[in-house]
Amino acid sequence: MSDEPQKPINTAKIREILEMNDGARMRMWLSICSRCGLCADSCFFYTANGKDPKLSPAYKVKTTLGELYRRKGEVTREFLEHCYEVIWGQCTMCKRCSMFCPFGIDIASMIAAARGVCNSQGIVPEGLSRTIENYTTTGNQMGMSTDDFVETCSWMGEETAEEIRGLEIPIDKKGARIMYTVNAREPMYYPQDIAMAAQIFTVAEEDWTIPSTGWDCTNLAMFAGNRAVAGHVVKLMYDKAVELGVQMIAITECGHAYRSAKYEGPYFAGYRDGKPPVPVIHSVRLFYEYLRDGRIKIDPDKMLTEPVTYQDPCNVSRNGGLWEEGRAVVNYLAKDFRDMAPNRDYNHCCGGGGGFIPMGAEFKKRRMISGKVKADQIRATGAKTVIVPCHNCFDQIRDLNKEYNLGVKVVSFKEVITEAMIIPEKFLPENDVNEKGEE
Repeated sequence: MSDEPQKPINTAKIREILEMNDGARMRMWLSICSRCGLCADSCFFYTANGKDPKLSPAYKVKTTLGELYRRKGEVTREFLEHCYEVIWGQCTMCKRCSMFCPFGIDIASMIAAARGVCNSQGIVPEGLSRTIENYTTTGNQMGMSTDDFVETCSWMGEETAEEIRGLEIPIDKKGARIMYTVNAREPMYYPQDIAMAAQIFTVAEEDWTIPSTGWDCTNLAMFAGNRAVAGHVVKLMYDKAVELGVQMIAITECGHAYRSAKYEGPYFAGYRDGKPPVPVIHSVRLFYEYLRDGRIKIDPDKMLTEPVTYQDPCNVSRNGGLWEEGRAVVNYLAKDFRDMAPNRDYNHCCGGGGGFIPMGAEFKKRRMISGKVKADQIRATGAKTVIVPCHNCFDQIRDLNKEYNLGVKVVSFKEVITEAMIIPEKFLPENDVNEKGEE
């Protein structure tokens, strides 16, 4: 939390937020929980921390949002600071617990409501608070300027064109089939991710573009409890897609970006039917279609031969429904695929979602402790490579790899596909074509 002078608690604002969320579903969820405990073992925080009853999802909601409603918003800063520790430090909003609740209570939505209350009083992790400011001023979580973004795409396009003939990274192309959006960490820290996507799109002969604005598909404001900024972020993306007249918005290998863009973002942005103005597709589905339809072909001699496992990002698999497509892509790329147990929509959260990664050093220790569940899952497979189609999962599993000496390589789909795909002769650099002809 920030060290700035603390303002008095605005209980009127808290009541306003509570009343806004006080619909029939919320009342039912708060009243119907029988404290049966079935949600407890579903939670990796509970399992990794000695099965402390206070870490069961039902208890976490009862002592935060439940108390906020019971006290009708008349709470102290000390109470909200207790909530802060629970709703950000003990939950990633992965929604796994709801699958085990006999009543289907949506704990994640209740935690989100409590985060909204705390955010309204300035009680929010500093790392997430910074992203809110960046989203507001620049439209992306990293605070990157439009000029810097376009320049990054331009030089990555120029460099990668040396490897794939005819490769371009088109900016603001009107009428393209897909508008490709990225995680802001890609142009800032991993520009090769954009280059790899460009290679795949070129070989697949995709009609695509990257927008100059609305390009950051992440939405950490959603995890910070700031609905207004969450709506602003997705509206930038939606508006640009409509302006360019594209057929689809494609989401990079990021989990929560997909959940936001396709499912929750429309409500944040004021679309009452809950549908985005332009259909949304995740990279996992897009890559699956390319491989299924033969638009991308894999060289059998370049397939991964060491044991491989696959991380189901919560917001790609459980909350996005793409667990089978993910496995299909893995099977195109790997000869020895070993699934985690449990898997698919029942797979455990990696421990880095819900805003945990950008929440920073303050939360890293508990992130590593709770992440032992995922580390144990990976170790049990005997895999040497973990394919991870989500940036937050990628960073978390890479940290777990060091923390628990897993001895694995963590890779994205883009990385494996670009290394293994067959490059048709028309896309080979001229020197390579000449050398091939001389053989």
